[in-house]
Amino acid sequence: MNFHGIVVPIVTPFHSDFSLNVSGLAQLTETLIEKGVSGLVVCGTTGEYYALSEAERETVLTTVSKIAKGRVTLIAGINDLSTEGAIKRAEQAKLLGYEGLMLSPPPYSLPDQQGVIAHYETVAAATTLPIIMYNFPARIGIEIEYDTVVHLSKVKNIVAIKESSGDFSRALRLLQTQFDNFEVICGCDDQPVDFFFWGAKSWIAGAGNVFPAEQVAIFNAAQQGDWVKAKQIMSQIYPAIYSMESGDYNQKAKAGCIKGTVDVGPVRMPLSNISSQQKRDFLALIK
Repeated sequence: MNFHGIVVPIVTPFHSDFSLNVSGLAQLTETLIEKGVSGLVVCGTTGEYYALSEAERETVLTTVSKIAKGRVTLIAGINDLSTEGAIKRAEQAKLLGYEGLMLSPPPYSLPDQQGVIAHYETVAAATTLPIIMYNFPARIGIEIEYDTVVHLSKVKNIVAIKESSGDFSRALRLLQTQFDNFEVICGCDDQPVDFFFWGAKSWIAGAGNVFPAEQVAIFNAAQQGDWVKAKQIMSQIYPAIYSMESGDYNQKAKAGCIKGTVDVGPVRMPLSNISSQQKRDFLALIK
C-alpha cells in the first residue's frame, strides 16, 4: 500500500434533508483524484462515519471504490466502540476492495495501554490488510503512548501512525525514532511543513477536501527541498487551516469543500451546522 503524498479523509455529502448524496460523493471522488491526491480515507472522522447507518456505510465504501480503485490508494476507516466491531469493518473493507485500514483506539471506553495494545494486535491478527494507527487524544480520550507505538510498530501489518495529537515535541520524537518498515504520518493540518522537514512522507488531511491542489503542491515542494515554496503555500492557506483547527472542523471542511465550489450539504447530528455568517466568514478566509 502506497500512502505517500496527500491522502484525504473524504467528507460524506448529504442532501439538504440529510439523506445520502451518492452522486455528490461520486463527483467529489473524481474531483479529488483530478487534483492529484495520492489516496482517500473513506468513512473516517471527517466522513462522519459515526452518523452513517450500516447500509449507508456500505454504499459510501462501494461508491468510492468503484470510482477510485486502481487510481489512488483506498483506505477504510474502521473505528468502532469494540474490537469485534473493528474486525467486522476490516472484513467489509477487504471485501469491497480497500487496500488499507485506519484505526484509532476504541473511543469512550478509555482502555489502558495494555488494552490499546490488545485492541490493535487482535485486529491486526484478524486481517491481512495494513493498518495505520490513528492517535487523536482530543477526540478519543486517550493517547497511544510512545512506548506503545514502538511496541505495535513491530507488528507486521501495522505500518504507520497518523499523529494528530498537536504536540510536535511528541511528533518529533516519533519522527526521529529508527523504526523498521513503519512511518509517522502528519495528522495535524497546521504542521505539515514541519513533519515533511523531519522526514514524513504523508499528510492525511481533512482540509484536503478544501485545499487538495495546494496540499499536493506543498508536498511536492517539500520533496524537492524547496522549503521557501512550501512555506509560501502554507502561509497562504494557513488562516483557513487555523480556523478549521480552532473549531467546527467537519462543518468547515464541508462548507469550504474544494475551496467553496462543491456543495456537499450539511453535517448530521450530533454535530450542529455553522450559521450562514460563520460560513461566509470562513469562505472569506479561503478566497
